[in-house]
Amino acid sequence: MESPSRGAVGDVEEAGRTSAVGAVGAEATGPGHAEIAARLHAAAIRLLRRLRSQDAASGLSGPRLSALSVLVFGGPRSLGELADAEQVTAPSMSRLATALEEAGLARRGPDPDDGRRVLLRATAAGERLLQEGRQRRIGETERLLGSIEETDWDILRQATGILEGVLREEGSRRRETGTGSPGG
Repeated sequence: MESPSRGAVGDVEEAGRTSAVGAVGAEATGPGHAEIAARLHAAAIRLLRRLRSQDAASGLSGPRLSALSVLVFGGPRSLGELADAEQVTAPSMSRLATALEEAGLARRGPDPDDGRRVLLRATAAGERLLQEGRQRRIGETERLLGSIEETDWDILRQATGILEGVLREEGSRRRETGTGSPGG
């Protein structure tokens, strides 16, 4: 199985070529919208690949960092909820959770609302590790953008606000309908 950031699509995006064809099943949104969406997608993938280099300093694998991120930024989760959020099997998540516990980055404990249920929580050390990693990624993003003009910063500020609003709205809609994964 190809990862979402590799293969023919990723190679075309990396070469800077985009397609005006929208995603399968996507609604027609207007002239040029599919091209903008394709360019944003390609830029996001390239940015995340660049920022991933900062993660090596954490000493954790990508899957462990990702699971810990859900716990730190999304709150405690059952193993099933965490497996759903990370789109992995329950046995895979159990192994990841055990590794995080052994590293002192997470711990299992009872759900305060339902003592029969077990939740995985980030420890203070896990939160620190994730916050330090987040700061490294933010610093690298700022460095990458450091040479742009102030007017471009204003445009990015506005575009970021729009994207945050769309994602917030979509997250609310998914929570209301019970689709999507927690903490994503």
